[in-house]
Amino acid sequence: MVFKNHSVWRKVAMKDNGFVDWTSLPDDAMIQLFSLLNYHDRANLSATCKAWRIVGASKCLWTSLDLRGYKFNITMAVSLSPRCVNLQQVRFLGAESADAINHLNAMNLRDISGDSITDDTLTMLVSRHKDLRCIQVGPDDKVTSGSIKAIAFYCPKLKQLRLSGIKDVLADSINALANYCPNLVDIGFIDCLNVDGVALGHFLSIRFLSVAGTSNMKWDVVSHVWCKLPELIGLDVSRTDISSTAVSMLSSSSRSLKVLCALNCPVLEQDITVNTVKTEGKLLLGLFSDIRNVFSDWECSNEIMTWLKWILSHTLLRIAKSSPQNLDYFWLKQGVALFLSLLQCSQEDVQEMAASGLATCIFANEGNAIIEPGKAEAVVKNGGVPLLLDLAKSWQEGIQSAATKAISNLSADPNAAKTVSDEGGIGIFIELARSKNRQVSEAATGGLWNLSVGEEHKAAITEAGGIRTLVDIISEWSSDADGVLECSAGALANLAANKKYSTEIAIVGGVQSLATLINNCKFRGVQEQATRGLVNLAAHSVRNGPYAREAGALEALIQLTCSPHEGVRQVAAGALWHLSLTNVNREAIAAAGGVKALVTLAQSSLNASQCLQGMVAGALWGLSMSKANSIAIGREGGIPPLIVFAHSDSHDVHEVAAGALWNLAFDHSNAFQIVEEGGIPVLARLCSSSESRKASFMAALALAYICCGSGTNELEPTGTSSENTSKSVSLDEARTIALKHIEAFILTFSDPQAFAAAVVSSSRAALDQAIERAYILETGLLRCSEAEIGRFIAMLRSSSSILKAFAAFSLLQFTDPQGRNAVYHASLMLDAGAVKVLRAAAASANEPVEVKIFAKIVLRNLEYHQQETLYLVQEPN
Repeated sequence: MVFKNHSVWRKVAMKDNGFVDWTSLPDDAMIQLFSLLNYHDRANLSATCKAWRIVGASKCLWTSLDLRGYKFNITMAVSLSPRCVNLQQVRFLGAESADAINHLNAMNLRDISGDSITDDTLTMLVSRHKDLRCIQVGPDDKVTSGSIKAIAFYCPKLKQLRLSGIKDVLADSINALANYCPNLVDIGFIDCLNVDGVALGHFLSIRFLSVAGTSNMKWDVVSHVWCKLPELIGLDVSRTDISSTAVSMLSSSSRSLKVLCALNCPVLEQDITVNTVKTEGKLLLGLFSDIRNVFSDWECSNEIMTWLKWILSHTLLRIAKSSPQNLDYFWLKQGVALFLSLLQCSQEDVQEMAASGLATCIFANEGNAIIEPGKAEAVVKNGGVPLLLDLAKSWQEGIQSAATKAISNLSADPNAAKTVSDEGGIGIFIELARSKNRQVSEAATGGLWNLSVGEEHKAAITEAGGIRTLVDIISEWSSDADGVLECSAGALANLAANKKYSTEIAIVGGVQSLATLINNCKFRGVQEQATRGLVNLAAHSVRNGPYAREAGALEALIQLTCSPHEGVRQVAAGALWHLSLTNVNREAIAAAGGVKALVTLAQSSLNASQCLQGMVAGALWGLSMSKANSIAIGREGGIPPLIVFAHSDSHDVHEVAAGALWNLAFDHSNAFQIVEEGGIPVLARLCSSSESRKASFMAALALAYICCGSGTNELEPTGTSSENTSKSVSLDEARTIALKHIEAFILTFSDPQAFAAAVVSSSRAALDQAIERAYILETGLLRCSEAEIGRFIAMLRSSSSILKAFAAFSLLQFTDPQGRNAVYHASLMLDAGAVKVLRAAAASANEPVEVKIFAKIVLRNLEYHQQETLYLVQEPN
């Protein structure tokens, strides 16, 4: 497409099969094509053949390097050094990158920009690159006045120097610059603590000066000195405590000054006389003035406008990052429009800062991930989305990254997200997500993460190949790219919340990728999102297929139960709870060490949040549905923490804990341990006072199992006599308490008048009236094993009328025609001969009325299910 209308296009040789032979393009055309690619793509294209390797090494393609999005070290610098003979500009981030630049052997370097640089590194850089014209470093508190002297000594051709974050800029350093750098006309000491303003007054060659954000400036003194600078035409004092008196002095007394930028200067803005300051025809820019049309209405030289656009974009970005609470009106009235105007500037660094400023200012405040709807709307209404999307396609990765980040942040607003999607943003995000530039990929995957929150965008992301791309990114990036991995995992987690896309993720290997990511990357954000993805995938695994088949998935989740971060432990336990609802996964979790891991987590969570307690109790409940797991949980020490959880005031916590204790109590040794550990009073309390009727029922079930033992009417301890007497346990007292609360629980479902009428009447209407109070609707999902059904039938033969009544009541709940597992339960009961026992109980003259009525209702339920199913029910996985 680049050469569609170019004369060289006609020279492209076509093969017989109609394909273009790209190797036949002339070198100048290929160099033009290479120039439109980023550094990584240039290197990849160069590796395809010998001819392109020669073209790709052309010195004209390597005049600038932007290393900020890459892991740049000495090894990479050495490999690039043969191509850097003509390198003139380099941009970097981080101390490692700064140290590596010296190994590029770029003897013609003219322009460096970066941060996290030390005095020694900066001194070495300038001593080796004496032709530097532009140095921009910071924010950096490790650079001292000593480095400024080194710059002065080694860089006599310097024209522009912008340093930020320095603690002290002393007079001798400034004087050295004035003495040894005669061409230096643009100076910025930005966000510095102390700058010798009087010494700057002796720097007669200065044309542009910025001390934005600098503290401890004596404005009454420096304003008198600076107004005498003969060449000064642009001055930036933004974000300082300059006064209106100093501004007036500079404006009225300086003959050369053309523009004075004073944005976000609190002292100046609070002065009610600021609008009366005489500017003597000079341009004064502040938050109190209308600066929206300054680029179109104010006439000045290109030199001044170039400096002013950089100053405005930099200052607005710094203001956006500091998030002053009182500037919302400014952003809505002028700030957003200014950023959009600066985006259309031809200066690449200005475009980049403007895009970064937009990405930042649309948030409500610093550190808050909430988008301010009014600001997002202003960006959309003023055409910001298509403008940013065009910049996101730039081959300049700095602009590409900043623009993509802005679109990504906008996508967190539902209305702006729709515009981004309608303008083709999803396809651009997916394409840029594949970038090898860490910053670009992180911004793009972040955009997909934000868009995937909305159900309306999930289909478009999937159709455009987003799921495959996200899974591939997780597999390709190493663990040091935390941002890329967190955003990718977060997007997959959102998509996995939908059953349809969950299946797609599993098909392309997403489960294994997320599991591997958890094992390889210990960054908290990555682990939380990857775990959330596995949780959402697990939520659909019951219907989508056995999760246990995915290599490493269960092991990763089990490992995360030991995470130092509670949020990660919580979602891991939640995922294991979901998974434990199927037989295949339940046994796989146990085989992978899940029982011990979850018991350990429960033991360490006694003082944890209720959410974590509920999740781990739920996971143990799910695992305890297996007899072997139930015994293992008791043996590993899972009963004491579950009793603690059952005592929780939160019904969400004590409900699942009661469910786990119900399953555990079926085993004789577990039942005795529950008594030993003081579980009877806790279960009795749930039975009588929980707000959850489901929790009360499961607590009563546990108490009944404890009273019943293994099919007998007595609970006897096991083990040696010394073990049995190690704790003072009164089994008779425990049985008495349990039966008392079971009886009280049953009576809450009894209507004496309706029950009495139903006993003496054979009419269906009388029984229907009794049924109205008998069902607990919340128990429809509960499930019993064949052995448990046998236990209830045995209870119907018990000498205890309370256990008989409770057994009939329980079977009534488990055969409720509205229950999910009722058909299965009815089949087990019919096979076990329950009908005969129930009829005997219903017809007995000596049984309490509750036993008779509950037995009659169960018989009617069985008759209903027998007619409906004809014994065709089998136990599902």
